[in-house]
Amino acid sequence: MTRTFDDARRWTRLGTDLFLEAADAALTGPGEPSALPGWSRGHVVAHVAANADALGHLVHWAATGEPTPMYSSPGERAAGIERGARLPAVELTAWLRRSADALATAMDALDDRQWRREVVTAQGRTVPATELPWLRSREVCVHAIDLATGPTFADLPPDFLTALCEDVVLKRATAATTGPALLLRTPDGHRWDLPGEGEPVEVAAELPDLTAFLTGRSDGPLTTDGVVAPALGPWL
Repeated sequence: MTRTFDDARRWTRLGTDLFLEAADAALTGPGEPSALPGWSRGHVVAHVAANADALGHLVHWAATGEPTPMYSSPGERAAGIERGARLPAVELTAWLRRSADALATAMDALDDRQWRREVVTAQGRTVPATELPWLRSREVCVHAIDLATGPTFADLPPDFLTALCEDVVLKRATAATTGPALLLRTPDGHRWDLPGEGEPVEVAAELPDLTAFLTGRSDGPLTTDGVVAPALGPWL
């Protein structure tokens, strides 16, 4: 794993700024479609605002030792996003900024012992609180692109993209549903082997394009045989 705790905190700050800027543009038309099927731009903004609140629960857990789940139920998460997507743009913007500021302040207040305390994510994984900035950086960085207001993966730091590719490959490699076997390469020397069905298909692309493919944000670059890379299932 190439990322560090300090990296994740840096990416969280950068991604939050990028998302807030993209959201300002997106919420001039919150009902317009985002890059995520079935979700408007308002849905994406509401999701990221709700995620900050939910991660704030885990920060509280880390700070106090009191178990505080991200969500009371999967239904609560979905219902909150739907309610938020219908808010007037000014209210949705206020929620987004308020939740982001509260999460940043709460994270800044944790000491080394609290950062090491274990918490449980919405997916049921037990992780040290030091993983929370990474979880937040993924949300704000990737969803800034999903708002479809201009930012692309090429606007994200290469070290973040590398860490994200590592994370996605690990997730896909351990998923219950197996996809195609792939050998992924970039011109600057990054390489990932994704186990799966059949003989490995070699896919070579620039790092931003490869990240978009792995996260399901593009149809995929060409393989070295000149055909479109095989489709991948959902990442998360």
